[in-house]
Amino acid sequence: MHESVVTTWMMTAGAWQAKTWAELASDALSQNIWLTVAYIAGGLIGSMTAVTILGLALIYAERKIAGHFQCRLGPMRVGPHGIFQTLADVVKLLMKEDIIPDRADKAMHLLAPFLAMGATMLVIAVIPYSPLLQLVDLNIGVLYVTAISGFGVMGILLGGWSSNNKWSLLGAMRSGAQIISYEVSATLALMVVVLFAGTLSLRGIVESQMDGWWIWRAHGVGIVAFIIYLIASTAEINRTPFDIPEGESELTGGFHTEYSGMRFSFFFLAEFLNMFVVGAMAATLFLGGWMPFHLGGWEGFNNVMGLIPPIVWFYGKVFFIIFVIMWFRWTFPRLRVDQLMRLEWKVLLPIGFVNLLAASVLVLTNLYFFPGN
Repeated sequence: MHESVVTTWMMTAGAWQAKTWAELASDALSQNIWLTVAYIAGGLIGSMTAVTILGLALIYAERKIAGHFQCRLGPMRVGPHGIFQTLADVVKLLMKEDIIPDRADKAMHLLAPFLAMGATMLVIAVIPYSPLLQLVDLNIGVLYVTAISGFGVMGILLGGWSSNNKWSLLGAMRSGAQIISYEVSATLALMVVVLFAGTLSLRGIVESQMDGWWIWRAHGVGIVAFIIYLIASTAEINRTPFDIPEGESELTGGFHTEYSGMRFSFFFLAEFLNMFVVGAMAATLFLGGWMPFHLGGWEGFNNVMGLIPPIVWFYGKVFFIIFVIMWFRWTFPRLRVDQLMRLEWKVLLPIGFVNLLAASVLVLTNLYFFPGN
């Protein structure tokens, strides 16, 4: 028995010594590949979990805010104060039958919700939430966000076209025209901040507001740009009063009429996550991001404001903007298509160009004042 054990050990040792350096390097490379895959999988799972929880919280908040605007309570039955109602709806959607129309383009029909959701995830990855919390800091962050946001409309167009339904196609065409039109005004508003900050990096723009937020520090053009961006972005994410792509009274359900189950929930979740992205970008570019609110000469007040963690400042600003967007929904009626386009091309766009020209003059002639400089 002892001799057999010794023989087995010697054979194992000989086999290990027989391995070449190339084989050892190959084993190490394989381990690194598997480790990289594990990190990527963990990051994707963590990101999906975070955005799912965020989406559920926003859906619950909208129901409650809508309830109080309409002098009612909102969901109250499932869980304390109805906090598990949205979770119950998720379970319901997961259990629903996922139907694909017979004459639909099945591959494109399946791909569309993932495109809409993926574009939103790519934007969330570059937003600076605090000095220590940002997945990727791009030196062309504003350009990246503008490009990826425009890419999200491909999911809507693809979903409407692939469904082989005239109502879906009409809703998708409306959405494409609306998003592309209002993206011009939103970009003009963003360029005002880029001019004053002197950088396209989102982190750099936040740090440039250390002495004051651009919404008031840019001497008038900042507040005008903020208002234009808020209106145009609300139209870009198809929120009321700009929700004609989903006009229930005209188009049944718009571009997602033929969707059900989990893929419908992807479109639904993407809408709320886009609302978070709009709030995060507005807070980052116009409201100082994670920077606290300071007043010149008020040292005691500024010191107290500085005690609040940066991430609390950021999320407080974001959810304030989200509340304003929800306020829009439950206050204004839906616009007609002609009214929607007239607002963009005859009102917002001319104002945006004039505002950008005024900002350029202020920057080139150095007629603006930076507190602390």
